[in-house]
Amino acid sequence: MSVKSPLKQFVDKANQYPQWLSQFLMTTLFRYKVKLVGTAKIDIVETDGVSATLKLKNRRKVRNHIGTVHAAGMALLAESATGFVVGINLPADKIPLIKTMNLNYVKRCTGDITAKAWLTEEQIELMQHQPKGEITVQVVITDGADIVPLEAEMIWAWVPKK
Repeated sequence: MSVKSPLKQFVDKANQYPQWLSQFLMTTLFRYKVKLVGTAKIDIVETDGVSATLKLKNRRKVRNHIGTVHAAGMALLAESATGFVVGINLPADKIPLIKTMNLNYVKRCTGDITAKAWLTEEQIELMQHQPKGEITVQVVITDGADIVPLEAEMIWAWVPKK
């Protein structure tokens, strides 16, 4: 039996509180642990342990020269959402590593952007029982007008902690 990661334990506990408090607790911890997430002010909207939804507001500090969320900000959001859901499901004795980010910028975004990432039951089972491996984590990025400005494929690997 795998030992739950500290992140999974924290998420399980936080999800026992009202949603606004759960969001605040998870966002605060994530921003503290992942400094660039804190700098960009990415918010955790919700997670059920199998999926995670994160949001990046279209504010001045993350905009490019044409007033939309910077390409690097969109990539950070996609990587953060997929990494969060992987981190929740990896046992405590494994380390998640981003291996590949395939990004296709297809539209300009018009507002705040949201990323929803999820895992299948088969992927979770693999992560729980294989000492190392890799998976492609599904993620959909949308903006305030339900436009998909970024198509992303994120491949995550894991290895045993040494």
